[in-house]
Amino acid sequence: MYRVLLAFVMSLTLSTAVRAQSPNGDLARLLAADLAKYPAKAGVYVKNLRTGEEAMVNADQGFSSASVIKIPIMIRAFQLADQHKLNLDERVEITRATLRDGTGVYQYLDMGLKPTVRDLITQMIITSDNTATDLMTTLVGGVDSLNTWLAVSGYTQTRMVSRGYEYRRKLLAVLNPEFASLTAEETTALQYAATDNPLFDLYAPLFSGERAKWVALVRDPAQRAKLADARSRLTVRDRSYWLGNMTPRETARLLEGIERGTLASASASATMRTMLRRQQLGVRRIPHYLDVPVAHKTGDGPTIANDVGMVYARSGTVLIAFFTNDITGQYGEAEDMIGRTSRKIIDYFDRVSAAR
Repeated sequence: MYRVLLAFVMSLTLSTAVRAQSPNGDLARLLAADLAKYPAKAGVYVKNLRTGEEAMVNADQGFSSASVIKIPIMIRAFQLADQHKLNLDERVEITRATLRDGTGVYQYLDMGLKPTVRDLITQMIITSDNTATDLMTTLVGGVDSLNTWLAVSGYTQTRMVSRGYEYRRKLLAVLNPEFASLTAEETTALQYAATDNPLFDLYAPLFSGERAKWVALVRDPAQRAKLADARSRLTVRDRSYWLGNMTPRETARLLEGIERGTLASASASATMRTMLRRQQLGVRRIPHYLDVPVAHKTGDGPTIANDVGMVYARSGTVLIAFFTNDITGQYGEAEDMIGRTSRKIIDYFDRVSAAR
């Protein structure tokens, strides 16, 4: 009985939020009905750029962005390149000190590789490469500089909360307070050790003597379970452990700026759209049930499945910014729900367009 009542209240709350934010009854009701079924805290903003029609659920609520925050980093990098303050052809060496665990390919390649800045941005987007992301965060001036630009540009809620290694270090400190003072390199090493990743062998010399006990600690089964639990909970429920804070509406504004070429030069905007269309991740989300091109960026975590992008539908370009945090059901099913709702959104716009 409690679950039935809870589902009713959630549905009513979502529906009310949509009615208050959108005059488009059919699409609003579609979104409200679908998101009420999501086993997660969910929000979405949708807009057809050809007609201006929009609809939303929890569009101004802050969500744990995970890697979706990499979109503002990309935009800022191209802005700086337009201003001749950043050289996209400059080469940056990948070293052990700059490696970051998690998503991406650079960590698996030979040390000493020197990709261009443009390559770093590409990998930051299409494979969500964390090594590339941390390097790009530095190249755009750091977290504070990025957030200052966002604020000045009118994005009042979009913020990068911390670098990836910083919140990972905080998670490790849940196991041992001594870990709060780890370097970025040591943090990456212990994350590898905790998952038995062979890449830890690169860092073994850092953990001789007394520090050997740190490796044993993160490899202890009970401590691994504690770390996994902390990652699942804190990265969605405690903002200080987030990579970024973003809302569906402001994220869609960033996407619209890329699509319309209002945030960077025409050539830079075209390059960003191309990068987003080359996305290698999130095939079970927005693009899953679509047969038209999609340019998008995902954000992942143990209980996070975000996906935002532009769908090049027959009825025009459609912005979709989906955030799902604190997933309680099957992760793959949550991804598929995003895909199914996205298909309904595009079918709606195509149907309305055909009827005109």
